[in-house]
Amino acid sequence: MRGQLGSLRAMQGQLGLQEVMRVSEFDSSDEEDVGDEETYTPLQISWLSLSVVECSQFLGICPLPGELCAQGVQDVFVLCERAELVRYRVPCLLECYTRSGLSVHHLPFPDGGAPELHQCMRILDELQHCLHTQRRTIIHCYGGLGRSGLVAACLLLQLSVSMTPTKAIEILRELRGGGAIQTVKQYNFLHEFREKFATYQDTKESRSSERSVSR
Repeated sequence: MRGQLGSLRAMQGQLGLQEVMRVSEFDSSDEEDVGDEETYTPLQISWLSLSVVECSQFLGICPLPGELCAQGVQDVFVLCERAELVRYRVPCLLECYTRSGLSVHHLPFPDGGAPELHQCMRILDELQHCLHTQRRTIIHCYGGLGRSGLVAACLLLQLSVSMTPTKAIEILRELRGGGAIQTVKQYNFLHEFREKFATYQDTKESRSSERSVSR
């Protein structure tokens, strides 16, 4: 037991993390209580198989992590805001990732909330690029439940026309626990995503056509 705790402390120290988070079920946000040292457990990345949407790749989902390079991660999508990183005592986390050789995609939106549609599309576009180039990629927020679960669920909807919001939530909750997709705002965003995505695409194509005509 002492050896395990020693290894965990070493893992945390590499990136300056002071706390390890626990997952709670059906919380209203990604924020969870931090337990005593005796309850600490090593980082576990949940690997979401995208075979269900006819993609051969995997997407990693985890809480605010300790050390990633040893697990072969190449790209990390961070959904936490800068103020959260300061609050969780890891203000230099993004810089630590970069120094460790990771490609960092910092695309934050509020805890318990949902991104603006244009921001969501940017996240999904960058995620798909990483997956198509077979880069080992993870996404994380604080607890790896609400925001990360929402983005992963939107990715499933974007990759497969037969995927439904209900099925996407079911897949994410089976993978990450009952707390995945945590708030009403996240639930509504997911259920409205496909319609909003279609409108976004139509608007984008219309603007592209207008620019072509003007030339």
